[in-house]
Amino acid sequence: MKNLLHLSTSEANKYLTYRGKQVTIEIDPLSGFCFGVARVVQLAEDQLKIGKTFYTLGDMVHNHREIDRLKALGLKTIDLNEFSTLKNSSVLFRAHGEPPTSYHVASKNKLQLSDGTCPVVAKLQQRVKSAWEALSKDNGRVIIFGKKGHAEVIGLLGQTNNEALVIETMEDFKYLDFSKPMEVFSQTTSSMDAYHYLCEQIQEKAKSHLKIHDTICRQVSNREPWLKKFAKNFDVIVFVGGIKSSNGKYLYQVCKNENPNTYFISESSDLDFNWFQHKKTIGISGATSTPTWLLQEVAQTIHRQLN
Repeated sequence: MKNLLHLSTSEANKYLTYRGKQVTIEIDPLSGFCFGVARVVQLAEDQLKIGKTFYTLGDMVHNHREIDRLKALGLKTIDLNEFSTLKNSSVLFRAHGEPPTSYHVASKNKLQLSDGTCPVVAKLQQRVKSAWEALSKDNGRVIIFGKKGHAEVIGLLGQTNNEALVIETMEDFKYLDFSKPMEVFSQTTSSMDAYHYLCEQIQEKAKSHLKIHDTICRQVSNREPWLKKFAKNFDVIVFVGGIKSSNGKYLYQVCKNENPNTYFISESSDLDFNWFQHKKTIGISGATSTPTWLLQEVAQTIHRQLN
């Protein structure tokens, strides 16, 4: 089976469409890993190829099939407790980024560190830290729009000594003090529309210094308008994503809103072939943490069953 991650665009396009007597199946050409995830997966593969014992702090990507693939190559996933006691070993930090405390532990325990933090996330961490340092002098506060407990958000909070306020829903507005200076940032994978709405509400109530930063990754945000068009072109949409992927759940809903015949699966075994009765065209897409080889596996499974 071809791994589309390692093919050129022209080569990969050969594996995007499956035509048969009964149905035509097309894989979304803009799906697959985003740049940050592709980069960290490559870092892991490079280390594993030379036979090193290699650890990653937390799930490297929010897709259990990709984690299983890397585990079979020798990658070992550890939690914070295991990480704190690890000595003289090689560790990979995932694309979501880590708080400063993780770097301190790595240095103290003399760990050989491969930093897979996405460059977009790394830049955001620097901006959040600078804003926090400046606002601390004026009794102000950094606001982060994102999912509480998400790995990227934990890393961002760490830049502020965990003093920033995380806003996930409008209910969290009750914790805002609009009389004090604020700077607002967003988790890189947030919804552009939701972030704009949040910022509008803050602007209406702010009574002091307010600065809003545009920090959503365009590679992620541009998927939304594309998926709205993609989903309309097919009788059925199969969206493939990890259960832990918040990005996947959001992009699935984008498809579902445009095409009611949209179904979420994590792998081929989740398919229900009743979905495809009397249907001629099937579109397949996925989260930014869904590997292209898994999308292809799903497409091939449907193709074999229906043609």
